[in-house]
Amino acid sequence: MLLACATFSIMSLVKSQNQQGFISLDCGLPSNESYIEPSTDLTFISDVNFIRGGKTGNIQNNSRTKFIFKPYKVLRYFPDGIRNCYSLSVKQGTKYLIRTLFFYGNYDGLNTSPRFDLFLGPNIWRSIDVLKAGVGDGVVEEIIHVTRSNILDICLVKTGTSTPMISAIELRPLRYDTYTARTGSLKSMAHFYFTNSDEAIRYPEDVYDRVWEPYSQPEWTQINTTRNVSSFSYGYNPPQGVIKTASIPTNVSEPFIFTWNLESFDDETYAYLYFAEIQQLKVNETREFKILANGVDYTSYVPMKFEAETLSNPAPIRCEGGVCRVQLLKTPKSNLPPLMNAIEIFSVIQFPQSETNTDDINAIKNIQSTYQLSRISWQGDPCVPKQFSWIGVSCNVIDISTPPRIIALDLSSSGLTGVIPPSIQNLTLLRELDLSNNNLTGQVPEFLAKIKSLLVIHLRGNNLRGSVPQVLQDREKNDGLKLFVDPNIKRRRPHQPRSWLLAIVASISCVAVTIIVLVLIFIFRRRKSSTSKVIHPSLEMKSRRFKYSEVKEMTNNFQVVLGKGGFGVVYHGFLNNEQVAIKVLSQSSTQGYKEFKTEVELLLRVHHVNLVSLVGYCDEGNDLALIYDFMENGNLKEHLSGKRGGSVLNWSSRLKIAFESALGLFFYVLGIEYLHIGCKPPIWFIEM
Repeated sequence: MLLACATFSIMSLVKSQNQQGFISLDCGLPSNESYIEPSTDLTFISDVNFIRGGKTGNIQNNSRTKFIFKPYKVLRYFPDGIRNCYSLSVKQGTKYLIRTLFFYGNYDGLNTSPRFDLFLGPNIWRSIDVLKAGVGDGVVEEIIHVTRSNILDICLVKTGTSTPMISAIELRPLRYDTYTARTGSLKSMAHFYFTNSDEAIRYPEDVYDRVWEPYSQPEWTQINTTRNVSSFSYGYNPPQGVIKTASIPTNVSEPFIFTWNLESFDDETYAYLYFAEIQQLKVNETREFKILANGVDYTSYVPMKFEAETLSNPAPIRCEGGVCRVQLLKTPKSNLPPLMNAIEIFSVIQFPQSETNTDDINAIKNIQSTYQLSRISWQGDPCVPKQFSWIGVSCNVIDISTPPRIIALDLSSSGLTGVIPPSIQNLTLLRELDLSNNNLTGQVPEFLAKIKSLLVIHLRGNNLRGSVPQVLQDREKNDGLKLFVDPNIKRRRPHQPRSWLLAIVASISCVAVTIIVLVLIFIFRRRKSSTSKVIHPSLEMKSRRFKYSEVKEMTNNFQVVLGKGGFGVVYHGFLNNEQVAIKVLSQSSTQGYKEFKTEVELLLRVHHVNLVSLVGYCDEGNDLALIYDFMENGNLKEHLSGKRGGSVLNWSSRLKIAFESALGLFFYVLGIEYLHIGCKPPIWFIEM
């Protein structure tokens, strides 16, 4: 059983520690009580602050219960709900010895064994049958486990008609480099020290509060010492009472044999053997023995004199038929029998289901605390196991190795008061949030826009005020977010410009309105008095019409591309040694001949200070092109950004451009300035 390879791990001493990091809960103890257990000096506190439900029970006093430890005299039982969970604050990544104790004591007068499931987080730890699994009226379940987050949930799950109950919960931090399993956690099967005594040893003699039970066999002889035994056990630090006693075979020629049974044939097991030479050997005396595990012969071993060593198998092993055996056999050169001081036995237990993402758990528990939610299902892991997931919480559970994520939260009609808490934004994969039909106050918060995955928000039926933040309106417009609010919550207008800009815009508006009125009066009078009419120009203006072959020649067969637009591609060319820009209609263009004809007719007649002049056109079957003056100094974007030779427009130029652009757009929309003021000739002389 020892060692999958032919070497042993050897481990050492740590300094004694106080109860730092210990958690000792007396389940059922009133909230304002704590005490020091006299036989162990351990400080126990009430479990009230670690559990939300349950009722207190007291075991019956009789001859069997008269001398039991005080933590087992009261208990907490759970008649309501399917899953009830203790939530303990721990240090993530810490190795703990976790012990749960269930002492029935016929507290309910039914004299029946409670049966239920015990869970560690989202994983089942053990099916409990208090009277069957334990000795007498109680049972102890103990594991060594590395915490995956800063919250440890221990849950009792009702599986039948009986009521789950618990007496005590104990957590003890261990050194991380001890009790190392390749996978999974370690379920304690035994901590035995070999003696004829009937006294168990635990804290304060054992700094880790392991409970060492005495163990002996008729074919063994016990030896002990009064001398102090030092430790060379790399953090395992066995108590003096454990290591100062040992057993040897009564028949010195016989091997020392220790066996144990696994619960299942497929179980894997670890054993930790404690050795120390506690006899003063004479000069001619030698103690040397081989260690055999399930028939496998390992290297010979000589115990250290009055110094403890801990040997273990670095890899888990299986035992044939579920029966494991360690044999210590005296070597030929040894004249003393083998000895063993103590042994610890563990089986491997797997907890494969990952807990919900830590940030999601912290966020949802902050929300729970903020609103003082007392939903009975809101205990333990919010997402897994799926059959116990929190009501109103939907999760994305991919596989057992991937931490689930919360994707929907429904707290509608839950009597919520106060403002919407910022902790909601920490649910970073939330897709739907429903807070409708509550008594929430304050404003619709901007931070909801930070949840990039959010698709639906229900806020109707509350007492919210103000308006919808612009960032949420932008999400509605750009990302398809659906936001449902009451009618009194207004949609904000886009961000208002600064006061000086408002003054400028107001002035421009006043001037523009005045100009519009005057122009309309002028147009009305002019149209009434004018009798002249101008005929629309025709495309038959030969002087400006070019053949397609001429266009190809101008562009050197369309060699240099200046840009692309909705009409087509713009090429660089030369006409009479003057540079021109030639826009050629693309076959995929959404514009057609009608738009082409309109642009030619208009631009051949109309000239505007801010319009590029049309030089000519090509209208040859499907080959259509417009020929413009070439603007060689780049576009406005380049000048604004400074990318055009490092030149950046100053602020006065920028303001002038902004002013004229705004004015041009304003008049263009009304169809006045472009048609009647900036054009040569004015369009009012052309029949409309």
